[in-house]
Amino acid sequence: METNKRKIFLNTIFWGFILWLFGYVLGLIFFAFVPPELIGWFILPLGIIATLWVLFKKIQRQSFSCYIGLGIFWAVMAIVLDYIFIIKLFQSTDYYKLDVYLYYVLTFLLPVIVGWYKLKKRSVTMKQ
Repeated sequence: METNKRKIFLNTIFWGFILWLFGYVLGLIFFAFVPPELIGWFILPLGIIATLWVLFKKIQRQSFSCYIGLGIFWAVMAIVLDYIFIIKLFQSTDYYKLDVYLYYVLTFLLPVIVGWYKLKKRSVTMKQ
């Protein structure tokens, strides 16, 4: 049982970091081509697609509360990593705008919505 919990925890950290890193690298790439105030809007759709892929293909949880926990963990992880590697590292004074707040909300909501969908689908399948 402990090994399973450890595996789930490591899976949560791994995919949360990979998704954050994906957005971070895209931001660095887009910085050369896109006006700084629009970078987040360019990253957002790609980040949503990547997150949905991870949630549907790589994440399996047994309960809805686990998906809520996943969303909370990923959102906190994104906020902390953004603060360290964007605000502090690049001394950004105008990072927090609508696109960033939307990104944080979606980082929480996407796991919750996908978890609800997957568990509901599984429940319907089991009843048939």
